[in-house]
Amino acid sequence: MVIALIFIFGLFLGSFLNVVVFRLHRQETFVKGRSKCLFCQHRLTVRDLVPFFSYFYLKGKCRHCQHKFSVQYPLVELFTALGLVLVYTRVMPPDIYQATYWQWLTLLNWWVATSFLIIIFVFDWKYYLVADAMVLPATAIAFVFNIILGGNIFKVLLACLVGAGFFLMQFVVSKGRWIGGGDIRIGLLMGALLGWPQVLLALILAYTLGSVISIFLILSKKKQWSDRVPFGTFLTVATFVTLLYGPEIIKWYFSLLLF
Repeated sequence: MVIALIFIFGLFLGSFLNVVVFRLHRQETFVKGRSKCLFCQHRLTVRDLVPFFSYFYLKGKCRHCQHKFSVQYPLVELFTALGLVLVYTRVMPPDIYQATYWQWLTLLNWWVATSFLIIIFVFDWKYYLVADAMVLPATAIAFVFNIILGGNIFKVLLACLVGAGFFLMQFVVSKGRWIGGGDIRIGLLMGALLGWPQVLLALILAYTLGSVISIFLILSKKKQWSDRVPFGTFLTVATFVTLLYGPEIIKWYFSLLLF
């Protein structure tokens, strides 16, 4: 029952995150304002706005102008819901009534982080830009949460230095040709959220994932060597995976070395 409620809440949250991405790009406020069709400007009603299900009920089209909507909308809603459920199962005990104050706080922290990571992912994937309006607040919130939850401030600062410094070094050496300044700020967020040494794992995962997918796209002739790749998307996925499974992955890796 709890999982179902979280999933439904995640669908509605995902719908809101879609609005944030779109209005952030247009530099509009996402705090207020009625939803409307982007093409014919008709205001959307309740049956148009049921997360995930309305997209399929309307066959992916506007009810008024019949213009097709992007599949981004139901996908973001679905993955937001799945992300919140996954975080809940990782943080909370089977019996929710036995959860401690710290587990509730950790759950809130990870849900907030998940929401920011999804916005950053979609924004970079769609517009090839890093949304500083999301990255910087997310970094501050993650840093505060990490300290409140008992994180070592020196390890968190070290992780921030390593995450941001790693990309800053590449930016300086390449004079901005290899990466953009947005990656530096995402590196800062990774450090504030993950701490040390998990930030290293996230960087390794991001580059591994980015290399595999880029090679696949090149071999399938969907990309060329000279094409840009929204690397922030790989950083956000790697950060989310490390947030949930970082200690287990590190333990597994060292077990292989010892074996």
